[in-house]
Amino acid sequence: MMEERQGIVGGMKVYPHKIDMNALPHIDSFLENGYTKEEMKMVNETRKILNDQTIGVTSTTVRIPTIGGHSEAVNVEFYSDFDLAKVRQLLEESAGVVVQDDVKNNVYPMPITSHGKDEVFVGRLRRDESQPNTLNMWIVSDNLRKGAATNAVQIAEFLMEKSLVS
Repeated sequence: MMEERQGIVGGMKVYPHKIDMNALPHIDSFLENGYTKEEMKMVNETRKILNDQTIGVTSTTVRIPTIGGHSEAVNVEFYSDFDLAKVRQLLEESAGVVVQDDVKNNVYPMPITSHGKDEVFVGRLRRDESQPNTLNMWIVSDNLRKGAATNAVQIAEFLMEKSLVS
């Protein structure tokens, strides 16, 4: 990406199209069902982590030219109606989660502000007006810090805290 920005031609081409100043809805290879391997990984990992194969999950993964970070537009359907203020409070009280949700002052999560941090940033909390009992939110984290290593350490610490491992 930075080579493209600087006008450097040649070298190893990573993406099938220019990435600088662009968005590519294509991460990993395409499968027979039209989804990419990365999109199906999101579906399968969500169901595995939550131990529920019935959870409906879909995604379109998009490569965006940022220095680091994963961003997700998440839509969650609840079994029944929910109190948006209570959902916000639960998120605010969750370890490792920072709620940035003040749209009147243009405060919401962005990859550029999550870079180099271990927390997961959540914002744009709002009811989905297209279907009942559903919440939309925007979630961002530095995937190099939070993705694998930090999650592994936090899970181990949680298991030790609950005396599930020694």
